[in-house]
Amino acid sequence: MTISPLLVKAARTGRVVADITPRSAGWRHVGFRALRLGAGEEEVFDLPEGRELCITILTGQADVQVNGALHSALGSRASVFDDAAPTAVYVPPRRRVQITARGNVEVAFSTAPAQGRLPARVIEPGQMKRSVRGQGSNTRYVCDILPESEPAEGLLVVEVVTPAGHSSSYPPHKHDTAREGETSLEETYYHMLRPEQGFAFQRVYTDDRSLDEAMAVEHRDTVLVPRGYHPCVAPHAYDLYYLNTMAGPQRRWAFWNDPQHAWMLEPR
Repeated sequence: MTISPLLVKAARTGRVVADITPRSAGWRHVGFRALRLGAGEEEVFDLPEGRELCITILTGQADVQVNGALHSALGSRASVFDDAAPTAVYVPPRRRVQITARGNVEVAFSTAPAQGRLPARVIEPGQMKRSVRGQGSNTRYVCDILPESEPAEGLLVVEVVTPAGHSSSYPPHKHDTAREGETSLEETYYHMLRPEQGFAFQRVYTDDRSLDEAMAVEHRDTVLVPRGYHPCVAPHAYDLYYLNTMAGPQRRWAFWNDPQHAWMLEPR
C-alpha cells in the first residue's frame, strides 16, 4: 500500500508520536510535535531563535517550567473527548522548557516563526472560546486555543471534535492564497479517534486536481495541508478529534469555500 506524502503515521510505541518540522513538511512556517509521557518522565529543550511555541496539554497533568518559572499541575482532561477545554502555554523564542508528567500525559507542541515580542503565559481553559459550528450531520464542536484575537506572532491553534457520522472542515474550504477574503496558511491536522481502533477520512485537493490525496487516518496520525481544500468525515460509531496548527505570512484565518459545494450554505 502506498502512503500519501501528506499522511504522517503515528509512532505506535515510544514517547515521540509525531515530529514534523518545516523542512520535513517541505514548507516554511508550521512545526508540530506530539509526545506521550509516563509518570515522572521529563521533556527538556531549548526553544531556538526565531520560533514561538504553543504547548497544549491534550490529556493528563504536567508541571511546565519556562526559563525556571514553574507552572504546576496544568491540564485537567482524561480524554480529548471530554466536554472541557485544554490548558495551554505560550512560549516565545529562546526559552528553556521543562515538562514533567504527573501520571500519563499527552502533549502537543505547535511552532511558527516569531521574533520574540511577547512574554510567556499560561492559557487557562476558561480563556478559550468554545462554540458549535455547522448543523445536522455537519455539526462539530470547536475550541479556540490560540485564535487570532489572542496574542501570538504567527501561530493559530484550534481543536475540533466531530461526532461519529458527521463531516468536518466542510463544505470543503482552503486558505492557500493571499487575496480578498482568503489568507495563506499552512496547516497540520493531528487526529485522534474514539474508540482508538477507529479511522476517519480526509481529502486534500486543489481546483485543478494537481494535488488530490484521499487518506484513511488512524488514531494519532497527522495530515499535512500545504494547500488546497481539506474536508474530513468521521464514519459511523467513531468520534473524531483533531488539533489544528496553522501559520503563514499573515496571522489571520480567512478561508475560501469550494465553489462546487458552497451551495449547501445557501438558505433553503
